[in-house]
Amino acid sequence: MEFLLLHWQKITPAAISLAVFCAVIWHMFQPKIPTISVPMEKYEKSDEELVGESFPEMLLKDPSRPGKVQCYDPSTLKKLGEVEAMTPERVHEAVAKSRTAQAEWAKTSFSERRRVLNTIQNYILSHQDDICRVCALDSGKPKLDALLGEVLTTCEKIRCVCANGEKWLKPDYRPVGPLMTHKNAFVEYQPLGVLGVIAPWNYPFHNMMNHVISGTFAGNGVVSKVSEYTSWSSRYFTSIVREALSACGHNPDLVQTITGFGEAGSALVNSDVDKIIFTGSPGVGKKVMEGAAPLLKPVILELGGKDPLIVCDDCNINDVMPMVMRGCFQNCGQNCCGVERVYVYESIYEQFVDIAVRLTKALRQGPPLGKEQIDCGAMVMPAQINIIQSLVDDAIAKGARCLVGGKRNSAFPHGNFYEPTVLADVTHSMLIAKEEVFGPVMCILKVQGNSDVEAVKMVNDCKYGLGSSVFSKSQPRAEKIANSIRAGMCCVNDFGVNYLVQALPFGGVKDSGFDRFAGPEGLRACCLMRSVVVDKFSWFRTSIPKPLQYPIAPSGLDFGKGMVGIMYSETIFERIASVIKLLRAALSK
Repeated sequence: MEFLLLHWQKITPAAISLAVFCAVIWHMFQPKIPTISVPMEKYEKSDEELVGESFPEMLLKDPSRPGKVQCYDPSTLKKLGEVEAMTPERVHEAVAKSRTAQAEWAKTSFSERRRVLNTIQNYILSHQDDICRVCALDSGKPKLDALLGEVLTTCEKIRCVCANGEKWLKPDYRPVGPLMTHKNAFVEYQPLGVLGVIAPWNYPFHNMMNHVISGTFAGNGVVSKVSEYTSWSSRYFTSIVREALSACGHNPDLVQTITGFGEAGSALVNSDVDKIIFTGSPGVGKKVMEGAAPLLKPVILELGGKDPLIVCDDCNINDVMPMVMRGCFQNCGQNCCGVERVYVYESIYEQFVDIAVRLTKALRQGPPLGKEQIDCGAMVMPAQINIIQSLVDDAIAKGARCLVGGKRNSAFPHGNFYEPTVLADVTHSMLIAKEEVFGPVMCILKVQGNSDVEAVKMVNDCKYGLGSSVFSKSQPRAEKIANSIRAGMCCVNDFGVNYLVQALPFGGVKDSGFDRFAGPEGLRACCLMRSVVVDKFSWFRTSIPKPLQYPIAPSGLDFGKGMVGIMYSETIFERIASVIKLLRAALSK
């Protein structure tokens, strides 16, 4: 760019014309990206207020409607509709359909797969409002949270996979060593088959699309079990993918969505899928492992976190606070990599608490599709409010100060709203410092003596290890602290941006699970990894030396020892001696 700015006057009209001509020709020969249309139902396509009564208990099972899952807007507790509660037989049928379609899909080129993903991308870009609206209705989040957490992340995933996926899945050549200098060795990544995905409820669009993108690009079929709490939106979101597949000339059965209760999820684990990718709690994750173990079926487990954010004493609090607020209250705290513990150094502790209280009091909460602008929406699960309350009450009973919130929002009795909350003076004796809150609660802990060592000790005193953040004016200091944190991910002077770098693997350690998705590691995890050795020259083939052929000659052992000595002895004299030993063994009768 700098060269062009300095020398633009020397660029001739002929050169410009040639560049334009080449660009036009290049564009003409690119695969045409189809434009798709996805039918939408009444409440999917407008912000019109839901009609009907509210159902405070939000019961997903209605005895008068067997075989159905009742769906609700968590911000109003009004019914959105119902979806099928699939039986194990229906789950197995869906897996069989995906497997049949996958047999042909596995033969497609990366170019064809990119075309499907770009078709989905174009639809997302032109229907952002619709996708955000449907996410808001099904999960209670503000449209902005849906845009940032559902749309933006999905678009970046598609861009990253389309730009880098083929390179990541190309054969990976490896060094062969002295014994095999006449060979080429490489790892190749073939489609695994059909992936089974069990997705959580906090991001209904992205949590499904995430694994559809990587799974299909790797040549697989994908069968996703969505949460019973956010099943209503799955019809629309699945239709986007299936329409894109059809428009590009492929079998839409490749991608299937399972709706239902625990029985359906268990059936998916026990079905003919080749791998399970689960996101959820450690307790349910263990049950998934138990179900997969008798079948020796591999699993990827992302089991949530208790992510810390460290604020060192040299920080400008006003610069850090927007990150802290977003980390604690984005999606009403329902983030596996949200900030659940804020460690603030002693010398700036009270100032930090004062600013946190002022900003949190200013947050606006309410139904996401109402007339008022809001910052925090509703909780998806009504039971989660009781979990949050018990953790907050335990903290207060043990000495924490509740400075904002700390209770259900009484202004919205017909909705799952918990007030944005600030707890100061939290200690590790409190349950809230150790158990996942998954709600809009900022827990502030004091680091005594402004000690980096003490901060790391406190942060690592936790059974989770997903993400982490460290803030300091000194980047070397922040990086040193970050290197000592036992977690799968860390941001220095930032929060949560690991996930916007989709070339990085996502996952944690300890109770946060194992294995990874995203990045080359995640894409390759969707594949059958095969080690391959071939001749470097077709005219030069491997033969087994005569002394080592069956039946083994009396000189076979000496021949083998000579061969080992030639390859691995330290000195030239030892290697010469090994050559002599090998030759004697070879000539021996």
